[in-house]
Amino acid sequence: MGDVVHALPAVSDIVRNHPGVEIDWMVEAPFAAIPALHPGVRRVLPMAWRKWRKSLWKRETQAAISAFRAELRRDEYDLVLDLQGLLFKSVLWGLQARGPLVGYDRESAREPLVAMCYQRSASVSRQLQAVDRNRRLASAHLGHVLSQAPPDFGILPPQGGWQPSGPNPGPIAVLIPCASRPEKLWPEADWIAVGQRVRAAGLTPVLLWGSPEEGELAKRIAAGCEGQVPPRLSVGETAAVLGRARQVIGLDTGFTHLGAAFGRPAIGIYCDHEPGLAGLAGPGPVASLGGKGQVPTREVVLAQLEFHLRVR
Repeated sequence: MGDVVHALPAVSDIVRNHPGVEIDWMVEAPFAAIPALHPGVRRVLPMAWRKWRKSLWKRETQAAISAFRAELRRDEYDLVLDLQGLLFKSVLWGLQARGPLVGYDRESAREPLVAMCYQRSASVSRQLQAVDRNRRLASAHLGHVLSQAPPDFGILPPQGGWQPSGPNPGPIAVLIPCASRPEKLWPEADWIAVGQRVRAAGLTPVLLWGSPEEGELAKRIAAGCEGQVPPRLSVGETAAVLGRARQVIGLDTGFTHLGAAFGRPAIGIYCDHEPGLAGLAGPGPVASLGGKGQVPTREVVLAQLEFHLRVR
């Protein structure tokens, strides 16, 4: 999901520099709600490779792939821009679209061999932050000059959806204590301390979750800080909650990046990954704390939170 969020400013650049351009976005189905928020995207093409690869030889999987391929090939494109540079996740599908596939060169790509699959490639430093890399790749292949202005994610959160309960819940702070791997997790007691601090600042802590185990973790943290736990939300429903937040604090997950893209004050807690090339980016105050083997302390996170509470 973070990769999808990081690609949004490249779309804004293309739309701004090429009036009348029509952009279709191929994306994993669970994340399709995110590019759909960008007004410059004409059509979202959701694919389900993560699901399909588990049962490639089943008849229903083959039928689903055939239907997706037909939709992908419905129109002919002047350019097919691969921002990921991964053989099975992006190149395999980009080659099936009707148009010239372009991307990173051998030195720039995350998987160097994919450069052989492109009709044209460009060199973009791998030491750049992900948002900047995407913007520079699009600029190289479409020929526009990048603005010196901050990246424009180009999205507004959807309205409505889940609301906290109670007679006067007030503004919310979203806490995202769950991640795809246990190595990314931050101590439960520290989350409770953060929740207590945002509660003291007049914000209702809202704990997001995805799996049943994560739901139990969210409930325990909420019990320790008078927080609230919504039911399991879709990506679109979660986007609406993030858009209303006065503060977002989360692990290195796609939803933390999405909150930052909406311009919410956001703090990313990195426990098993260096944030340098994939840290939070957005138009509001953001901070990426910690790194590989450098779990940020409770005191460091609370100090950053104090700064955000002063400037919000």
